[in-house]
Amino acid sequence: MADSAKKVLIVGAGSMGLAIGYHLVASGTEVTFLVRSHRVPELMRPQVLYSYDDDTLRTFAQYAVIASPSRIDEQNYDYAVVTLDGAALRDADGMAVAEALGRTSRDHGTKIILGSIGMRLKEWFIDAAGIDAGSIVNSSLGIQCYSPEAARLPLHTGTSRELLYRADLAYRHCWPFGLVVEDSAPAVAEGFAALYSANAESKCVVRPSTEFSVMLPTYFPMMAALELLDWPQAGNIDPTTPEWLLGTEAAREIQGLKINGRFGQEVKRNTTPEGLAEQWRVWEQDMLPLDLQEFNRYHHGGKVNRQDRQLLADCLALGEAEGDPMTALKKLLGRLPV
Repeated sequence: MADSAKKVLIVGAGSMGLAIGYHLVASGTEVTFLVRSHRVPELMRPQVLYSYDDDTLRTFAQYAVIASPSRIDEQNYDYAVVTLDGAALRDADGMAVAEALGRTSRDHGTKIILGSIGMRLKEWFIDAAGIDAGSIVNSSLGIQCYSPEAARLPLHTGTSRELLYRADLAYRHCWPFGLVVEDSAPAVAEGFAALYSANAESKCVVRPSTEFSVMLPTYFPMMAALELLDWPQAGNIDPTTPEWLLGTEAAREIQGLKINGRFGQEVKRNTTPEGLAEQWRVWEQDMLPLDLQEFNRYHHGGKVNRQDRQLLADCLALGEAEGDPMTALKKLLGRLPV
């Protein structure tokens, strides 16, 4: 790396962390992972990545690893990307990370890219870390990625079994971008988007914060509905089933939260069970050869299930605080297994 290369700390080396780290290094960035100590030995060897996009393997080895938040101050990082899930971030270990990132943000000007998912989680992080709102933006991964060892998804035409099961991480770009950042702190968003996008394979786009806060949470009540339906293939979703209708109405309640303003009301008016089912069908086809619903069963039905439940519970609390009984969302949460 050149001496002028930007330095990025990535908190967590799970699927999201590895995918972002790989593309940042391909963009000429110096990457350091902060992980729990038990992950260090695994990361001492090169990571092998399988791309569903073109059925090929990549090797990812150009990174450093630290295992304690106390070591963050050893480098002056330009950005820190937080990839812990929203529930883990609020745990004791996550709090320690937030406090350490707060120090480096205040002392060294490190900008925070928050990839953790949760309702008003950025506001929680600003308070927990003691940082300025102008130093942090939310982000969302536009790549589906997972460990082939942890989840044996069905194979579709275009996927090499032999290559896939040699990989530590498998990933698929569905959209023309690999990462989205919202524009509440424009300089942070635009600077990081340019940094990430300097590779040939994956781009980062900037979206309005209003769009980000309304559109992203819509997926989570629908994931809950799919869980109740036992994750049918999207082409088989019947938008008239009670579960799908309940998920749609819960999504509309979340879109209509007062904090989402006029844009949320506009999206709510245009949200229908049929429209959401069609979105899922298009998404499923675009994701091939990665099997979308089996990926969702593994990821949202298990791996980040606690995060998803917390987001829905937070939406319920927000709505009730605004005076909305959130009847559908409350019923949906009550039907989910504990």
